[in-house]
Amino acid sequence: MPDGTEVRELPPPEAEQQQKSAARRSRVAVVIVAIAMLALGLGILRGIEGRRQAEATLAQTTREDAVPTVTILHPQPSAPDQELVLPGNVVAYTSAPIYARTDGYLKRWYFDIGAHVKQGDLLAEIEAPEVDEQLRKAEADLATARENTSLAAITAARREYLAKSQWVSAQDRDNAVTAYAADKAIEASRAADVSRLQTLQSYEKVYAPFDGVITARNTDIGHLINAGAGGTAAELFALAAIDQLRIYVSVPEADVPAVRVGETTKVLVNEFPGETFRGTVVRTDHAIDPQSRTLLVEVDVDNADRRLLPGAYAFVHFALPAAAHSVTIPADALLFRAEGLRVGVVRDGRAELVPIRIGRDYGDKVEVVSGLSAADTVIENPSDSLVSGTAVRVGSEKKEKPPT
Repeated sequence: MPDGTEVRELPPPEAEQQQKSAARRSRVAVVIVAIAMLALGLGILRGIEGRRQAEATLAQTTREDAVPTVTILHPQPSAPDQELVLPGNVVAYTSAPIYARTDGYLKRWYFDIGAHVKQGDLLAEIEAPEVDEQLRKAEADLATARENTSLAAITAARREYLAKSQWVSAQDRDNAVTAYAADKAIEASRAADVSRLQTLQSYEKVYAPFDGVITARNTDIGHLINAGAGGTAAELFALAAIDQLRIYVSVPEADVPAVRVGETTKVLVNEFPGETFRGTVVRTDHAIDPQSRTLLVEVDVDNADRRLLPGAYAFVHFALPAAAHSVTIPADALLFRAEGLRVGVVRDGRAELVPIRIGRDYGDKVEVVSGLSAADTVIENPSDSLVSGTAVRVGSEKKEKPPT
């Protein structure tokens, strides 16, 4: 221009528009990059936070898993009426083997096994010809002795009469009196021999000594009977009285004070399941067996119907009073430690080993007479490594039934 001023040439409208578009695109790109970086940062922060939370959760889970979970139960009060069940041997009230008292051969028998006999029933007859012959000879000797005694008595009386008139000497009289006394002694000896042989002859008949059942017959017709003179005598019969039975029971020393003479007991046998028989404690041997530490007790059972059999295996139930304040727990809750018997209980979230003293043993359960109450929380089947103060977590509770 003439005044020297530089005149700029204005850009055309299209160029201006392009510059504005480029600037706008630059700002958008910056925003996008900023948003992407922000998102990346947030992702990184979220990942770090997630890992931290996972680590915290893992640590918490590890701590929780380190605490053992236990099953608990509450001790049950002991039943008011408890029983001591002990096995016993059933025997006949009276039993005896029947032997022969004289030698010979069995002529016949009248009762076989299982037969019920009365006292005085003839069981068998023995044929003993030697005894019969000896008896006949003894009776003949007795008759001779009686005749000699009679003659000696007459002679002695006659000599006594003649001596008074001095027709015979005093020596003859004394000889006659002495001969009479000797003949009387011989007669008495012969009579005793006859009585002995008659007794032996009576043994040829074998009689039942009491009412009972024949449980064995060990002889038959024609058997040689040995009464024991030439060897061991053989048993002919076995007889048992079973209208009343005896049951012998060995009671542990700890339960002896609870067994009382005259007490009624329940008796169960396998032959009659579910049926109860009644017995009575009649006597004890009043001495503890040093080998088994038990007291022998006799229980008598009425068996008028003869349903029970001697030789059976019976279970006698003795009624025992419950110990005061005692409870029962499962046997698997016990811990056997060097310092004594222990039970684990849960108190304030921790296990505590409590010393206890047990009473009777019921098999799967035991009676605890001191150390526990029904309010305690007992750990069932505790680990052998359990120690007092260990933190525990209570799982399920086991319901226990009281002992019957």
